[in-house]
Amino acid sequence: MVDNKVPLIPREVLFGNPVKTNAQLSLDGKMVAYLAPVDNVLNVWVQSIGKDDARPVTGDRDRGILDFSWSKDNRMIIYPQDQGGNENWRLYASEVKTGKTHDMTPFENVQVRLNEINKHCPEEILVEMNKENPQTHDIYHLHLRTGELTLKEKNPGNIVKWIATHDLQVLGAMAIRSDGGFDMLVRETEKDEWKRLLTWNLEDGAMSEALCFSKDGRRMYLIDSRDSNTARLVEIEVESGNLGVIAEDPQYDIDESLIHPDTYQIQAVSFNRARKEWEVIDQSLQRDFENLRNLHRGDLFITSRDDELNKWLVGFLDDRGPISYYLYDRVSGQAEFLFDNKPDLRNYRLAVQEPISYNSRDGLTIHGFISYPVGVPAKNLPMVLYVHGGPWHRDSWGYDPMVQWLVNRGYVCLQVNFRGSIGYGKAFTNAGDREWGGKMHDDLVDAVEWAKSKRIADPTRIAIMGGSYGGYATLVGATFTPELFCCAVDVCGVSNLLTFIDSVPPYWQSMLQVFYKRIGNPETEKEFLKSRSPLFRADKIRVPILIGQGANDVRVKQAESEQIVEAMKRNNIEYEYIVFPDEGHGFVKPENRLKFYAAAERFLAKYLGGRCEQ
Repeated sequence: MVDNKVPLIPREVLFGNPVKTNAQLSLDGKMVAYLAPVDNVLNVWVQSIGKDDARPVTGDRDRGILDFSWSKDNRMIIYPQDQGGNENWRLYASEVKTGKTHDMTPFENVQVRLNEINKHCPEEILVEMNKENPQTHDIYHLHLRTGELTLKEKNPGNIVKWIATHDLQVLGAMAIRSDGGFDMLVRETEKDEWKRLLTWNLEDGAMSEALCFSKDGRRMYLIDSRDSNTARLVEIEVESGNLGVIAEDPQYDIDESLIHPDTYQIQAVSFNRARKEWEVIDQSLQRDFENLRNLHRGDLFITSRDDELNKWLVGFLDDRGPISYYLYDRVSGQAEFLFDNKPDLRNYRLAVQEPISYNSRDGLTIHGFISYPVGVPAKNLPMVLYVHGGPWHRDSWGYDPMVQWLVNRGYVCLQVNFRGSIGYGKAFTNAGDREWGGKMHDDLVDAVEWAKSKRIADPTRIAIMGGSYGGYATLVGATFTPELFCCAVDVCGVSNLLTFIDSVPPYWQSMLQVFYKRIGNPETEKEFLKSRSPLFRADKIRVPILIGQGANDVRVKQAESEQIVEAMKRNNIEYEYIVFPDEGHGFVKPENRLKFYAAAERFLAKYLGGRCEQ
């Protein structure tokens, strides 16, 4: 089943903290900041370019910092942090010189979102908070030096996104409609009334959004899927409504946009096809992208650029190795290697992530990836169907610790971008509407049948595993098609669609119409939602299930796991249930990840027969 000459990759290497990651360049181009552990807790470190003076500038001792930004005056590191995974983010600012940290939003039970950091207002930022009403986020001006916080605009209850100009004037907003679509609102000044620029209906709205204004404020850049199956990058004149297409692909939605921070012109765009591919709009960057393509076999991403745009900090995603970071100099055309996020991965043989496609039973083309154990024929092997979350998300090419862990233990790993996944056009995404537990699950079943028909998978040794929506899909697999799987691993999965929709966080209330349209309405379609809920088919479970849950999860409450566990108890079904009191939606702390995946490894080895680290 597995080549025992292939070394077992320790779980600590796969699921422990990275050595360094998420590198970002200061605007003056003199310093690099990155995440690295301090006593096994991720914090932000800063190092001068060309010097050996790395030092931590934040002092988190609990959950670790997952994301951060440089202030545009190069003085501060700005980052969000919650407590125990409750997603009530506060915004903190740590001084680079002194390491002194300031809680910029010291409010209990309030969620802060960073809205805009702009080089043209280096000491000021915009943040969103649901301070006055838990259901809606108002937008505030925050002065980083003084800490002064000023309300700029109160949310009337329907705004889901605020859009500011380069000088932090809030002149755009996306408002959700009662039918689940969106209105794009604009105004000339902050004193003027809003007017509607355009409307996206529900079908277009999932793949459309506003990005930013042009420098002069006369145009907006949008991701727009009106009159197109795929989401295109367009610009629209605010006054006339005239629209022009900047970039599009007939099969794939637009992915990223590289925008000039001074002129606000679009310089390059990417599409997430089988792999991420960049297309250059500004031809002055053509040589740079060619140089970077030749630098590394992985997929390029750009984390930051200096004020002169001559220094770029870039990274590369690789399916068979760590994330590698480089400092690229446009003047010389040369790049300097900085670090790998997990250098120990280079000591092991990792598996290739191969793109696949197959036809669903009703004729859709479904894309995904498959990865095989190294060193053995890909025939009649135990397999794990690893289902992504969202579901309005997708699997992409590149290193994934879950994939490499499963493959290294001796299992084929099958990933499927089932209908409802994003990236393949709105028809494909919208084909998932009202198909939770229906055709979305059929796509997963068809993927398993594809693998069986190719004699890749041993029909008696197939597991299903996933988190969030993937956890729901796992429970659906165990209740709707229990004959297909020999075991299941669910992390924070929905078991009852009725209680799930009724218990969403207050700041999701404005999006409930979207949930009703895409999943079902518990007020008018109770029986339909029950028919798609694993809880009400718990008597069909025939396979053991391992369930992991964060006690502070605000998206998929602990009750979702508790309900299915109680049903399994009543029916004498074998299960394991692990609750982490200091986690939310997913496991952030490395010690919790290691504990859960140690249990999952033993569980899978018991039922699939793979390898297990002692």
